[in-house]
Amino acid sequence: MTDRGRLTSSTEEITAGRLKSRPQFLAVRAGEQRKGPLFLLEVLDRNMPEEPARAGFTVTKKHGNAVERNRMRRRLKEAVRLTAGFAMRPGHDYVIVARRDLLTAPFERITRSLRERIENKPKHKRPEQAGSRKE
Repeated sequence: MTDRGRLTSSTEEITAGRLKSRPQFLAVRAGEQRKGPLFLLEVLDRNMPEEPARAGFTVTKKHGNAVERNRMRRRLKEAVRLTAGFAMRPGHDYVIVARRDLLTAPFERITRSLRERIENKPKHKRPEQAGSRKE
């Protein structure tokens, strides 16, 4: 159920705030990165669990003209509004950096991929060893 563009439920209102200024976006770059084929998700824990999650959207000029970039941004915003806002953890900042394939991907794939990236932390890579195992 929606109320003036905000997501609401029967028990409480769930809404994701917005990142608007350049310093806010740059701060999130220090957090973890979760890569995917449609977008890159950058996540920063602000250590403020009582504050709502905030989201920011980035589409670079190399991904098309203004019309295409705005369409990608609108698709991401709608995916966050409809599904991913529920998965975002309070006190975290999320920056979603679009990739070109987002423009032609089915909307269901965008929402599913976004929800998966938000809910799942990346798997840790094995540490590099100095030499071969056979030595």
